[in-house]
Amino acid sequence: MTQTYTVTGMTCGGCQASVTKHLSSLDQVEHVVVNLEKEEALITSKSPIETSLLQEVLPEKFTLFTKAAQSNIKEATKEKTKLQQLQPLLLILGYISTASILLHYRDWSTQGFMLDFMGLFFIVFSFFKLLDLKNFPNSFAMYDPLAKRVTIYGWMYPFIETALGLMFLMRFEISIALTITLVILSITTLGVTKTLLDKKSIQCACLGTALKLPMTEATFIENAIMLVMAIKMISGA
Repeated sequence: MTQTYTVTGMTCGGCQASVTKHLSSLDQVEHVVVNLEKEEALITSKSPIETSLLQEVLPEKFTLFTKAAQSNIKEATKEKTKLQQLQPLLLILGYISTASILLHYRDWSTQGFMLDFMGLFFIVFSFFKLLDLKNFPNSFAMYDPLAKRVTIYGWMYPFIETALGLMFLMRFEISIALTITLVILSITTLGVTKTLLDKKSIQCACLGTALKLPMTEATFIENAIMLVMAIKMISGA
């Protein structure tokens, strides 16, 4: 008999291989096919296997459940839960916005506010990516088109963000920094848009892998804000 299960917690090919290996270790299991992008495991067995037994052989970072259980979970999930999942992202954006406003509230400068917002944005977000640099490239490649094709780009991305953050905060070669920002965020936004349209359930790597955030419309909005700022700065509006 063949049964399809949902497996969460996979972020790379290594995770996919690990799940396949551990599930295949059970005597009842005849064949296992794990799909990383769909977060699915297709298990062919000699006889029915308890879900709890399958979960027991997997490392703690992975969670396995049936499609029926997944439907129940989705049904029970409320909008408040999504907001709770995004709380770290919203808090960070709130702090960055507040800090940027406070830096200019006495002598307001819209241009200065946007430069400091973009600088702080890149510095803070690159920090979280660097916390787990080993796993970030694989997670990023799941939705960024360039990172998927050029492996080294995923490794370089946090350092590119750090450099851009410093350039904005130090007011160094702003035109170059804005052009690079426009290019890399346009690429990422295309990937995010495709993921959302395909309704794939994957982890967003905007805050690295240390903070597990779902890919949602908030990721698109976050990138869109930065793109709008970059375009306004380049156009001199």
